[in-house]
Amino acid sequence: MPATAYIEQQQQRDKSVPRDVSSVLGDLRFRALLDEEDWNALPEAVRRRFSKRLSGGATAVYVGTITDVRMSLPGRLLAHALRVVGAPLPLSRDTGVPSVVTVTEDVATGGQIWTRLYANRTSFPQVIHSAKRFSGTTGLEEYIGFGISMALNVRVRNGALVFESAGYLLRIGRLSLRLPRLLDPGKLEVRHTDLGDGRFEFSLHLAHALLGELVHQAGIYREEMP
Repeated sequence: MPATAYIEQQQQRDKSVPRDVSSVLGDLRFRALLDEEDWNALPEAVRRRFSKRLSGGATAVYVGTITDVRMSLPGRLLAHALRVVGAPLPLSRDTGVPSVVTVTEDVATGGQIWTRLYANRTSFPQVIHSAKRFSGTTGLEEYIGFGISMALNVRVRNGALVFESAGYLLRIGRLSLRLPRLLDPGKLEVRHTDLGDGRFEFSLHLAHALLGELVHQAGIYREEMP
């Protein structure tokens, strides 16, 4: 079922239940990208994090530590080359360093702004900004700026919520161009795995069809309660 139709269906259902009960549904946009069986297969903590309402200036803050980083030489070269478009990939291979992720509502597009801060031992922390937009052929896109975005498929694997790249796009005005495979940086997978006790692992894995693994990064986080 398309995301918009699912949300409308739930909103109609909400009218028949008390306000305090319907509010439990929270933000339905991620839920609408999965079928009911997959959504219910996620741990309750994951469903709660991805149903959090962030309107009215609310911010979700996750604080953690980078636990694992691997970068091949092509991966390091790619990460540094992409600094010209905002450095969307991690640059440091330091582990055991602090990391902070914040999520706020994107008023301009109706999506979410994700800000990731990664400390390192030699310079100022790296800050990565991107926007998740509930649009496009898959229903979800990650926009990094400079007209560049990535279509995402959403999956559930072994109780983890997985975001997989489904093509890279370049928008110039009203023109939208899909990047050819020769310029495609590879298959990106972002995984959110609940660890219990309020903790979760956030991992990023980028692999190229010919060059193999380019970048892998993982960190363990906990939500900072307001």
